[in-house]
Amino acid sequence: MKKTISVLGLALFLISIAASAALNIQEKAPEKKFASVKEVSPFSYCCIPHKGPFTEIEGVVMQMMKAIQEQKIAPAGPMIGIFYNSPDMVKPEELEWEMGFPVSAQVEVKAPLEKKEWKFTSVVSAIHKGPYEEAGNTYLKMFEWMQANKLTRAGPLMERFLTMSTPDTKTEDIRSEIWIPCQKGKK
Repeated sequence: MKKTISVLGLALFLISIAASAALNIQEKAPEKKFASVKEVSPFSYCCIPHKGPFTEIEGVVMQMMKAIQEQKIAPAGPMIGIFYNSPDMVKPEELEWEMGFPVSAQVEVKAPLEKKEWKFTSVVSAIHKGPYEEAGNTYLKMFEWMQANKLTRAGPLMERFLTMSTPDTKTEDIRSEIWIPCQKGKK
């Protein structure tokens, strides 16, 4: 019995030392920011612009994928969604958005695709984890972060879909990077 207690005591002592060391390491680790301002390079992208509710995204994506395949266009990055207004601003049928992919500047596209340029170089960036339908919560936190850091929105919102959802994908594994073009202090 005495041996069991001393082994148990030694184990608890070692666990407490390990926990203390872990706390010290956590205290020294830099705090991970929710969002940050980052400089990005302008880029070309092809897309299908759309006006209507977000429930139509899947259909627009299917149309875009078919057009990209038929036109033999090679995407140069993850799929993107660009959003010009929000359900807080307009009725669902008046929402303006587009789904697309970055492409090389030399790519030529035919209808229904359009080629456009992302020209915003200063963006607030944050990673949204979880279902796409819950990205609104991340946007709200980003706008609060921007206000606290005296930044204002300077263009449309962009989502870069880092994880494509498949039937096998767990919703908690889905990742999107959100970009909000910004400028310091102006309204």
